[in-house]
Amino acid sequence: MPPGVVKPLDMSILLLVLAILSVLYWVYALRSDRRLRDRRGTRSPHAPPVTVLKPVRGDDGQLYANLRSFCEQDYPHHEVLFGVASADDPAVPVIERLIGEFPHLDLACVVTSAVTGANRKVNLLEALTRRARHDILVIADADMRVGPDYLQTIVGALADPSVGLVTCLYRGVSAGGLASSLGAMFINEWFIPAVLVGARLGPLRYAFGATLACRREVLASIGGFAAVADYLADDYMIGTLVSRRGLRIALAPLVVSNIVVETDLRGLVLHELRWARTFRTVRPLAYACSIVTHGIPLAALLLLAAGPTPAAVGLLALHLAIRCSGRVALYRRLGVPLHWSTMGLVPVRDVLSFILWASSFLGREVCWAGERFRVDADGRLHPLVPARAVASQRGAEQTTGAL
Repeated sequence: MPPGVVKPLDMSILLLVLAILSVLYWVYALRSDRRLRDRRGTRSPHAPPVTVLKPVRGDDGQLYANLRSFCEQDYPHHEVLFGVASADDPAVPVIERLIGEFPHLDLACVVTSAVTGANRKVNLLEALTRRARHDILVIADADMRVGPDYLQTIVGALADPSVGLVTCLYRGVSAGGLASSLGAMFINEWFIPAVLVGARLGPLRYAFGATLACRREVLASIGGFAAVADYLADDYMIGTLVSRRGLRIALAPLVVSNIVVETDLRGLVLHELRWARTFRTVRPLAYACSIVTHGIPLAALLLLAAGPTPAAVGLLALHLAIRCSGRVALYRRLGVPLHWSTMGLVPVRDVLSFILWASSFLGREVCWAGERFRVDADGRLHPLVPARAVASQRGAEQTTGAL
């Protein structure tokens, strides 16, 4: 056999070891779900004025309910700034509707073509920050939906002066359809266990787009949003930069909802491939080691390589049992309704995740909001098709106030 070629027996042993390690990972991960318990307790007296920054693009049918949840906060005083890149964006009528429905709140729609970097979301955040009136800034993606105690809980975690940034977990809620169900399963059954394991192994050094909350001076100390304007994983990089300042990143004791709206499998694959290549770029070693999270595919490959041996059959059955029983426990902790009819999607979901994991090593291109980018080894974005020249960094900016 030529040098460098893996013998079938060697491959079987490798797959056996990986499948066993995957069992250990999932047992550890499912024991970590105790962190999902409600730990909010009493209301914090710490309630300074807050500005919520909401970069928005398009209307997926869930936008109104998502944005409305940030207007219905049980909080003394907060303003909400919605940012869009064009006055023709379908999100604008939704925002104007909310401004009309909540005349007593400080709501505004900021339309800006200012360009700070390749990351379109960060361009909006940079413009919104200049418009913000308060020193406590809360950023959340447009597909998040929160409860009325969201701001009270998030801002309460900032009362500790050692905390430089607050973030939180999010659960996937399907908007309906196969693609959305698979997308929500990925969040609930792969992303959340991985985060919980990481949180048990060491302090949090990164953040999630579900929520980033910080004081204005902390943001300024890392160079503002301009410091991450060319990065794909802007939320991750903000957390990293804050952590490097010696400040702690707190995981708030609540879980918000990510309404997953995927209309087809192609869109789901492009979305998750972008996420996979993002993770591979920012944490290459951890991402490579995450092969052990794909227990069902590993056990299935072992069965193909070694044949129906007791070990191969037993490990596949064990992984199916762990995933299905663990799924029930996770959904109960997360407060997400479990549709038993989707239990048959568990192996489908895991095989798809494994294929995307492997595919992430085959290139550095990603598709984001209809545009294609190349991602450098350091995580910086480069548009593959240069964008049409728009306004300069301090370009034209227009604000729509209360109607």
